[in-house]
Amino acid sequence: MNIHEYQAKRLLQERGVAVPTGEVVENVAQAQAAAERLAAAGAQRFVIKSQIHAGGRGQGVFASGLPGGVKVCSSPAEVATRAQAMLGQVLVTRQTGPEGRRVSKVLIEAALRIERELYVAVLLDRAAGRPLLMASTAGGMEIEEVAAATPDQIIRELVDPVQGLMPFQARKVAVALGLQGELLAPTARLLSGLYRTWWDCDASLVEINPLAVVTLADGRQTVMAVDAKMNLDDNGLFRHADLQTLRDLAEEAPLETEASRNGLNYIKLDGDIACLVNGAGLAMATMDIIKYYGGNPANFLDVGGGASQEQVAAAFRIILKDPGVRAILVNIFGGIMDCDVIARGMAAAVRESGLRLPLVVRLEGNNVVAGKQTLAASGLALISGDSMADAAEKVVAAAAH
Repeated sequence: MNIHEYQAKRLLQERGVAVPTGEVVENVAQAQAAAERLAAAGAQRFVIKSQIHAGGRGQGVFASGLPGGVKVCSSPAEVATRAQAMLGQVLVTRQTGPEGRRVSKVLIEAALRIERELYVAVLLDRAAGRPLLMASTAGGMEIEEVAAATPDQIIRELVDPVQGLMPFQARKVAVALGLQGELLAPTARLLSGLYRTWWDCDASLVEINPLAVVTLADGRQTVMAVDAKMNLDDNGLFRHADLQTLRDLAEEAPLETEASRNGLNYIKLDGDIACLVNGAGLAMATMDIIKYYGGNPANFLDVGGGASQEQVAAAFRIILKDPGVRAILVNIFGGIMDCDVIARGMAAAVRESGLRLPLVVRLEGNNVVAGKQTLAASGLALISGDSMADAAEKVVAAAAH
């Protein structure tokens, strides 16, 4: 589950990570009032930041033509003008796709005097099976580009999950970032808070980009999280009722939200061949083989190893709500899954929807004979696939007509 920048900053701040002073608002009057409060506290410039679940907001462009989802303003009146131009408008960035995302909230913060921009994050190193504190002196850039172009700029520190991030490790990374002297202690505290946030919240990623070295009004320097990105592990959310309330359904694709409500794993793609598969690995292989035979998958849809007839029917309803779908491939290998359950769910969904699209079905495994008998007795107009390759080839041909 993704959350907004302002939500991530709040969770980080609760665990000792320094963040800029700011408020999230939903209308122009609130925006100006927030900026006026910051001005009364000594702020001379302000930053207004669109809150959507996507990166690249600063380089994004609104559908109205206004460039930039992040702007620096010199007065509360300018903040109000910018809020008027942003709120309710669709912001398109390199991560949103051409459809963009509608901005319903903006974050108003005091602008900082930034001296250096760095990068820090905590994530799971799957190869090592341990948490990884990752850092770089190349802040404010896409970390994937930094890793590809200058891998020597990536600092990696594996963490023992039993002990957690040790103080010496936090200091080691701080020194590697060039943050010594008066900056060593605050950086070590910030890194410890960053790791604690990742651990406490069952996050899959907590990223600060940029982590900024800033000069305060009294001339002292410190480090602050200027931006924050946080992804929470869905599998751990049952432990965090408070974090579940942070979910913003308006930021999620409607079909993906509906799938989640039905216990299905669904991701919409740009192709025209819908896939209904049991198991994430088989779903990936199914998309690969569709591409191999010249087609384009319209979705990733994993009904899981123990889906009910109702879930299968729900999966079909979701598929059929995508207007770009021209054919459907059902590829089931029954291990835990009963092929007859899939067949009954398909029959019910097709009768309910009056399906007119080509339907290619490949069933193998547990109770496959009963499943094929159910489909034969249903009277459905379907195309049978004798193997995964045969089914893929047939659905690509069907979608082309």
